[in-house]
Amino acid sequence: MAWDEAGAWIAGAEGAPLYQKLLDDATAAPERNAGRRKILHPEDMPWEMSRQGLLKHLLNDDMNTRMETVDAYMQIIPPGSRSGRHRHLAEECLYVVEGRGYDLHQDCDVEITDTYHWKPQDEVQRFEWEAGDVIYVPPNTIHQHFNADPERPARLISAINRIFKHSGLNDLEQLEDAPEYDPDVVLDADTIRDYLRPRARP
Repeated sequence: MAWDEAGAWIAGAEGAPLYQKLLDDATAAPERNAGRRKILHPEDMPWEMSRQGLLKHLLNDDMNTRMETVDAYMQIIPPGSRSGRHRHLAEECLYVVEGRGYDLHQDCDVEITDTYHWKPQDEVQRFEWEAGDVIYVPPNTIHQHFNADPERPARLISAINRIFKHSGLNDLEQLEDAPEYDPDVVLDADTIRDYLRPRARP
């Protein structure tokens, strides 16, 4: 009989109102969301000098917006420079707002069993892009963005699914830093303008 295992499942004295917490969270959501921003102005979007490069965050889990599922940032690549090189499980798309350049993509073989392993394939693919294009980065692909114009900056807007992170699949891994990366730099409009100038030629 099913009740034969009662001696096992009936054990335990700890209680917790976990279902009630779900109900309370759902009930409080409208009021909580009413306090979250639907409009962000440029001054509300934080700059970051990141290992991936110069970023202006448009939507992020920590920015108290109504967006629940997507993170987005604008990446500025100075004239003739490049982004960092990284890999993540979530797919990504980037809209090229300004500039021209190319991406290098290296697909990886992935094995997910009791552990998680990935190994880069030998082939590195090059994809040219310019303003108006959309760049698609497949899941788990090592990728890097290059600005091919030595005189003008490139601007890309990246969108990526936030759900991967909340599902325990945030395996973001930085493989190479952007040339501009300096953790001591404080970014503002003036310092960004400096990065937008053409590089000095040797």
